[in-house]
Amino acid sequence: MSNDSIQVKHWFVFYTKSRQEKKIRDLLTRRGFEVFLPLQKVMRQWSDRKKKVEVPLFNSYIFVFESEDQIPFIVQTPGIAWNLRHNNKPAVLHPNELQTITRFLDSGLLLESQPYTDLSVGDPVEVIDGPLKGMLGMLLKTTDGEKFTVGLESIGQTMLVRIDPGVLKKRI
Repeated sequence: MSNDSIQVKHWFVFYTKSRQEKKIRDLLTRRGFEVFLPLQKVMRQWSDRKKKVEVPLFNSYIFVFESEDQIPFIVQTPGIAWNLRHNNKPAVLHPNELQTITRFLDSGLLLESQPYTDLSVGDPVEVIDGPLKGMLGMLLKTTDGEKFTVGLESIGQTMLVRIDPGVLKKRI
C-alpha cells in the first residue's frame, strides 16, 4: 500500500444553515459519516411551560471526521452552507480541542460560546451568508464580543449594521 492511498482523517468544520444542525447530523450519520455535534441541555421557557431542551453549543457548526477529499461531497448535503476555512485551508478541529469541548460538556455546567475571530478593526470584509451575502465592507469596530459593526461601501453609502461575526470573511 503506497502513502498516496492512505487517506488521513480529521475533524473538519462545516457551517450549517440556521437551526439545521440536528437534521444535518442525522442525515450525515445515515450516509455513514462520523459526526460530532456538541449539544447541551438548557431550560427554555414558553408562555405556558418550561422545558429542558438540547441545543447546539456552537450555533450553525457541525464537525465531520473524514478525509479532505470527501469535503466536496459533504458540502453538497442539504443544509450545509460551506466548509469553514482557516488560512485558505479547510478548518480542522484538533483532538485536544475536541477533548476540551467534551470535558466542558461533561462538567454539566451551562456553557456559552462566543465566536473567535482573527478579524481586526480596519480589515476589509465580505458577508458570506444571510440577507447581506456578497456585500463588501470594512470592519469598523467590535461591540460586546458577539456582533460587529461594519461599514458596507458597495452601495455608495456608509451603512452600519450589527452582524454575526460567523458570516464575515476577511478579504485578502
